[in-house]
Amino acid sequence: MNNKKTENNSNNIILYGKHAVLAAIANPRRKISKIVCTKENFPLIREACAKNKTEESIIRTVERRDIDKMLQKDAVHQGMAVFCSKSEEYSLEEICDNLQHKQKATVMILDQVTDPQNVGTIIRSCVAFGCDALIMQDRNSPQETGAVAKAAVGTMELLPIVRVTNLSRAIEKLKDCGFWAVGMDGYATQYVDSLDKNTKLAVVMGSEGKGMRRLVEEACDISVKIPMSDNVESLNVATAASIVLYELNK
Repeated sequence: MNNKKTENNSNNIILYGKHAVLAAIANPRRKISKIVCTKENFPLIREACAKNKTEESIIRTVERRDIDKMLQKDAVHQGMAVFCSKSEEYSLEEICDNLQHKQKATVMILDQVTDPQNVGTIIRSCVAFGCDALIMQDRNSPQETGAVAKAAVGTMELLPIVRVTNLSRAIEKLKDCGFWAVGMDGYATQYVDSLDKNTKLAVVMGSEGKGMRRLVEEACDISVKIPMSDNVESLNVATAASIVLYELNK
């Protein structure tokens, strides 16, 4: 049975959309306080609650316009939303400890990637291609929100996410734990497919506009790029992250 918390608790968020809501209900680490859904979605929500031992009494059947009022404008909620606790927080030390005995591991690092849609898409790609963790700054990056969860299509429940104060120090810590730090840079001379895939890699993606900051880039052991046509100057950061993770997972 999930514990209840009030919706105004600072540790609570509202997730919306079919995949995000069902994934949150299925996550035993989420503390659910209330689920709202339209009448036609009630059987699906009730089934999910029963499967995951969540009390049916927390479900509220409402009109679609009522859900509209609970969320930001233009949120695509598909007739359902869940009021729940934020995701479990991980520390960098926990990630290092969890991966210390693995010969091969991949950690994605985002250097001030600020667009929630991009971050959500990167989370989805991390899960799709076996990335072990995602690291972001606790500032200058999106917090956990319904928009990020919606873009992640339910996969936010499956990926350890770490927030740190200083990315350069986090990279040095990962290097001490046996990781090679790889910066993605369109001006690099080596390509991503030249990397040794059978080792521990911490891959750094720069921000949408400026790329990696100087100190973050200097903390990297090597910089590589994605091979592509000279007719294209750069790729969207979420697209680039997907290609890199696919390549490393081959």
